[in-house]
Amino acid sequence: MPVLRIRGPVHTRRPDTVAAEEPLEIRLAGRPLAVTMRTPGDDFDLVHGFLATEGVIRTSADLSGLRYCNSVDDEGRNTYNVVDVDLAPGIEAPDTALDRNFYTSSSCGVCGKASIDAIRTRTPYDVAADDVRVTLETLLALPDRLRAAQEVFDRTGGLHAAGLFTAGGELVALREDVGRHNAVDKVVGDAVREGRVPLTRHVLMVSGRSSFELTQKAAMAGVPVLAAVSAPSSLAVELAADAGITLVGFLRGDGCNVYTHPDRIVLPE
Repeated sequence: MPVLRIRGPVHTRRPDTVAAEEPLEIRLAGRPLAVTMRTPGDDFDLVHGFLATEGVIRTSADLSGLRYCNSVDDEGRNTYNVVDVDLAPGIEAPDTALDRNFYTSSSCGVCGKASIDAIRTRTPYDVAADDVRVTLETLLALPDRLRAAQEVFDRTGGLHAAGLFTAGGELVALREDVGRHNAVDKVVGDAVREGRVPLTRHVLMVSGRSSFELTQKAAMAGVPVLAAVSAPSSLAVELAADAGITLVGFLRGDGCNVYTHPDRIVLPE
């Protein structure tokens, strides 16, 4: 991925490697069960683990078949992003309550394209049109401001945080949770309850990395700038570019990487 790399007074444009992230749809006997985001590889292990931790199976003997479905991209190539599972005789299929932690869709077609495309929920807001500008100085100060406001983290050391800031660096809302996705949902939920969505001219700062899900949540809330102290995934970068979000990663110390729409960041003269 091309990136604007900022390290103190040195600003360079260079390629950067990001971890791959793609959707995996899990089906039971051709019936869509769940779609989860993952780094491709060891998919059959992932499916076994998912079904076991959700209480569907106990051993591999509870499955009678496991295969990639013929899901294809625009050029007709297999995406290897759909796995179809056959349960062994006597193993009961789960009910619909299993979707609580995963993206699901009842509109799945033969190849799964509808359910996977449904993950790219389109925001009702024109994020790309947001002309907010954030100075590099303000941006670099956000991790310390986020950390300073984490009251529960100080006591436990084990929580993620999401903070909503104005373009000038003023903290609007902060929420903590064991899951970074939950922390973001809480910040967005606060804005919804207060009638402040879309969150134009704001910066969403998160601890940890920025995944596809977090980027999508930012887009759905109308947030123009998403910053994280760690790395983004490949799909997060692609979605941010498509949605008009300025995506910042590795925001720490005197530097950061700006992966998309760097024009919103005001660099020192």
